[in-house]
Amino acid sequence: MDHGLTIGDVRVPGRVLMAPMTGVTDLPFRRVASRLGAPYVATEMVAAAELLRARPDVVRRAAVGDGLPLTVIQLVGRDPGKMAEGAKVAEQAGADIIDLNYGCPAKEVTGSASGSALMRDLDLACAIIGRVVEATSRPVTVKMRLGWDDTSRNAADLARRAEALGAKAVTVHGRTRQQFYTGVADWDAVAEVKAAVAIPVIVNGDITTPDQAREALGRSGADGLMLGRGVYGRPWLAARLERALRGEAQPPEPDAEERLAIVVDHFRQALEFYGERLGLKMFRKHLGWYVEQAPWPADALERRQAKARLCRLETPYEVEAELAALWRPAADRDVSATSVLNPGHTRAIAGGA
Repeated sequence: MDHGLTIGDVRVPGRVLMAPMTGVTDLPFRRVASRLGAPYVATEMVAAAELLRARPDVVRRAAVGDGLPLTVIQLVGRDPGKMAEGAKVAEQAGADIIDLNYGCPAKEVTGSASGSALMRDLDLACAIIGRVVEATSRPVTVKMRLGWDDTSRNAADLARRAEALGAKAVTVHGRTRQQFYTGVADWDAVAEVKAAVAIPVIVNGDITTPDQAREALGRSGADGLMLGRGVYGRPWLAARLERALRGEAQPPEPDAEERLAIVVDHFRQALEFYGERLGLKMFRKHLGWYVEQAPWPADALERRQAKARLCRLETPYEVEAELAALWRPAADRDVSATSVLNPGHTRAIAGGA
């Protein structure tokens, strides 16, 4: 059985994709998730107009990493010309796929008539798709919501028009913009989009378990699925669900030793990428998610207290030492000071960016 997706001329070796998430899917996260088996992890959302001005923070969000099997750069904006030029820059930077953001519900994005606000103006949305497709040789995909609100569920119409303009796949979050992240994702509504087009359709929203993955695919008829907030603190989730969909034995959630190694690897990559000061700051949300998702300590209050302690620490070595102390009892073993806690190595990486 074929377990992958073909998007234009790109072969994705799996059906479980990770969504672009601002402040989450930076290059360190993408490297860790890819190493753990994720077949597709998109960049953070990148504003096309700011990318053209080469703003350092925007360029960093679009950073292409050596060794990643696939690079998907997501662009956001409302000006067709700037989006087209941004797509050219993204292709030159090494993008394998260029994704257009018509799904972000954040007020700072919709307030500038971008993201999911474009679902209120399908003519403009399609003008952007057409210009971007003309500007790049890379496959162009579109991530959308069901519509702006329940009175204007127009995802199927947008998908049909996008396909006619040359888009190679669409991803549909099973909520309207006005729902934000409330209620439950409507996977059945995504089936209307699947019925409207021949290109791959990817279902998104409220998928964190193998049963949910199978149900979302079954109810939507989608060709693949996309994970969002469920990967917070669980960069291994895509690979885990992929194995479940293939009918293979699922690996258990990482134990304390495995989890500690993943977090330390992720942390050190963040320090290398951002430098020590910014790396510590950027990684704190990930630290919090890793601790929240771990079953140790068993008491929820102790986990909250541990999270608070970790997010106040000011040196890499303190963070690694606190993590090891937190999870060592769960692993019922000693953490090797040379394999996990190597202050010289940590300091060298932190100062190398």
